[in-house]
Amino acid sequence: MAYTVLLHIANEDPVVGEIEELPSPSDVLITVQNPRLRDGKDLHYLQADVTSVVWPWDRINFLEILPTGGEEEIIGFVRE
Repeated sequence: MAYTVLLHIANEDPVVGEIEELPSPSDVLITVQNPRLRDGKDLHYLQADVTSVVWPWDRINFLEILPTGGEEEIIGFVRE
């Protein structure tokens, strides 16, 4: 299952991409597929045909895990 994440990289704009599994505490790198800006534009510092990027954890301030389409459709208890 791929997770869509928002990476907050030091001194850069946030990057959206997909990761195959959530990182463990012992990881030193994170591999992101389809990296792009929040608005879907390409990253200016990557070549046009790049599909995966590996970033070291020491460059990342924090990671947000974005909800997927299936999670958004879950309906909780509604009182009518």
